[in-house]
Amino acid sequence: MNRRRGRPSPQRTEGPPGTGPGVRSLFDEGLGNASYLVEVAEGRALVVDPSRDPSPYLRAAAAWDLEIAWVAETHLHADFVSGARELAAEGATVLAAREAGLAFPHRALEDGEELDLGGLTLRALATPGHTPEHLSLLLLDGARPAAVFTGGALLPGAVARTDLVAPELTEPLARALYRSVRDRLLTLPDATPVYPTHGSGSFCAAPAGGERTTTIGREREANPLLAHVEEAFVRDLLGGYGSYPTYFRRLREVNRRGPALYGPHPPPLPGLRPEEVRRLLAEGAELVDARPVRRFAAGHVPGALSIELRPAFATWLGWVAPDDRPLVFVLDAGQDRADLVRQCLKVGYERLAGELAGGMRAWRAAGLPESRIPLEPVARAAGTVLDVRQADEYASGHLPGALHVELGELGEAARDLPPGPLAVMCAHGVRAMTAASLLERAGRRELTVLRGGARDWARATGRRLERS
Repeated sequence: MNRRRGRPSPQRTEGPPGTGPGVRSLFDEGLGNASYLVEVAEGRALVVDPSRDPSPYLRAAAAWDLEIAWVAETHLHADFVSGARELAAEGATVLAAREAGLAFPHRALEDGEELDLGGLTLRALATPGHTPEHLSLLLLDGARPAAVFTGGALLPGAVARTDLVAPELTEPLARALYRSVRDRLLTLPDATPVYPTHGSGSFCAAPAGGERTTTIGREREANPLLAHVEEAFVRDLLGGYGSYPTYFRRLREVNRRGPALYGPHPPPLPGLRPEEVRRLLAEGAELVDARPVRRFAAGHVPGALSIELRPAFATWLGWVAPDDRPLVFVLDAGQDRADLVRQCLKVGYERLAGELAGGMRAWRAAGLPESRIPLEPVARAAGTVLDVRQADEYASGHLPGALHVELGELGEAARDLPPGPLAVMCAHGVRAMTAASLLERAGRRELTVLRGGARDWARATGRRLERS
């Protein structure tokens, strides 16, 4: 394999958790997911559930003098575009469940099938539930289970959700997941290390703690869902679901067909003159302002969508921005363009038209209009307050009398909000500014964004939060 080094990635590489056979975890802070680089024979490696950008895996393999020989998928991912094809282009063999129906070259695995990796053996375990085609991947050192990669079938203190495929399959998949865990995974020895893909912060996961790896024995004893009989397992699992980003509905099919290839160095964003941006917007392009919220507040192109570039950028882009229109961006000089492109591509946004060359300075120099949205400390909250956090965040404590609409639902709900001034808040102000930009483009005026969250308000005012 050609071990080309890519640019730094937002994924973080971690050393072995202490029990696995040379397992390196690469964690995506923004999506809350882990993928794994596993040394399976001298000089050869397996990658499990890679994200689209191949550079972290190529860089890690080069650092440990490994060739990536295999890349395995536990399931068709809904929350990110897979990097399996990218690593296949570098020489790896793709391994996936036959039921996934991948439309590009791969080795299809059946339940119970074993594959000699040259030092260790990989056994496919059908564990449907999170998705119908889901596999867990058991790594054997001789006859000894050395590690199991559980995707979304088993997580520390939880399991992944079953409502991402189709509404009519949600309960049947929950029942299948109960049987997968009970009859397949819990039959493994207690000491078996468990390496899941989805973790805390992933919208694919049911609520869980901050642990990223676990063992079969720890989950047998401490996972609250696994103490239940089937009916209670299904009831508690389905009762804990919240909303999830709209782009999840598209990516399973993207990953089944096989995404386009970009290599470790995707193309840079072209620079666009202000008049070119105006023309693209008139033709239907979407303008995304990725600058920090304080910069957006001080002046932005009317109608721009505020999504600050940060680890969670991809999630909110995929939730509130259309994927069928060209995207134009506004950035500050010091922001990482390559990071923005990688985040767009990993959630399937490929129509990247370019960025406003010179940023807002060039826009103003051209004499073009701009809008402003004031920022205020949350302690100054007054009048009608709109809280756009997720439902569980709102329920855990909110300002008395605050309205609640999740950010992801705001586009449809904006017309039902009461008239007059609105003070928009979240936990810090970043999601609130996204919400305010959506409301502004819907025609609302007299908008304020509050800096800080509900607990900041309670500390500053000495008043109690409401819970519901």
